[in-house]
Amino acid sequence: MNETLFDTVLALSALLLAGAVLAAGLRVVRGPAAADRVIALDMLGLIGVAAAGLAALVAGAPAFVDIALGVALVGFLATVAFAGFIARGAQHQDKERS
Repeated sequence: MNETLFDTVLALSALLLAGAVLAAGLRVVRGPAAADRVIALDMLGLIGVAAAGLAALVAGAPAFVDIALGVALVGFLATVAFAGFIARGAQHQDKERS
């Protein structure tokens, strides 16, 4: 019974991750602002980390945990870079208005 419950939880988790990918992908496409798109891209990175963790559970291979850590680090650096890009764009617009 425990294996059946575990398999059910894994399948439900995969379905929830697929729904989260669709929702975040829709936000990336629709926007409306650049900050919304950056947050949605960060969310997609976090979903990738969750998917790698789920793959580690399904496959029983701990190597996927290393992949999840790599995706998390890249996602963090990308978010910091995008935030700096948006901040520089806002400063540039303020200078043009003055």
